[in-house]
Amino acid sequence: MTYDEIRYEVAERVATITLARPERRNAWTRRMGQEFRTALAAAAADDGVRAIVVTGAGNDFCVGADLSGDGATFAEQAAAEAAGEVRRPLRAWEIPKPIIGALNGTAAGVGATLPLQWDIRLAGERTRFGFVFVRRGLVPEAASTWILPRLVGLSRAAELLLTGRMLAADEALAWGLVSRVVPDGALLATAQTMAAEIAAGTAPFASALTKRLLWRAAGASDPAAIEELEARVFAWAKQSAEAREGIRAFAEKRAPDWPVASGEDIPDLDAFLREEE
Repeated sequence: MTYDEIRYEVAERVATITLARPERRNAWTRRMGQEFRTALAAAAADDGVRAIVVTGAGNDFCVGADLSGDGATFAEQAAAEAAGEVRRPLRAWEIPKPIIGALNGTAAGVGATLPLQWDIRLAGERTRFGFVFVRRGLVPEAASTWILPRLVGLSRAAELLLTGRMLAADEALAWGLVSRVVPDGALLATAQTMAAEIAAGTAPFASALTKRLLWRAAGASDPAAIEELEARVFAWAKQSAEAREGIRAFAEKRAPDWPVASGEDIPDLDAFLREEE
């Protein structure tokens, strides 16, 4: 696919997806969404990619949906839905590889909610977050009413979603919305270095299964059930070629040489639950 509104690059087993409408502060369009999902799927399917970084070109990450032309973006989406052209969205928690957001400048609307689905969020010192939907006569989307309370707590999530106020980077860090705030000029490099460390130092299957366990546990009500699931996955993992290589590399004080792993071979968590049925 030819990308017009994003950039997609792969280096050192890290895929970097850049929202690329800086003249519009990376305002989200239907085409940008299509291109973003295509790039995310390409990274997920590429066995040579171990981690994904998402950032924005220019001064901002994404200021939300493009509202020019009386909200033409929404009209295009509605027309596509009416024509049955909208496919099931590619959900970030289903991607087996870690996704790191390097969130620069303003991240508002979908620019704030979509990164909630990613695994790690980094901010620059001048980054601001805005869940501004109620200020536009809209409601939150992208599962943000489920994810945001789990990150910052129900009371703080309610404050952000019901006031639509902007949240500064230091407050976002204190509330747990991001894991790290770094100087603006070092933001992308920090995210790419973290992704490269994941690519080189972590085992593909172990990383993917850990991500799936995290998301499964986030929606669970019974910690004992998660403990049992973890025990079954751990029993499988400790017999794996990855574990043998990881332990051997640790003993020999060298970098691990992980076995080649295809995403299609990563076990589904439910398979472990069916083993004793």
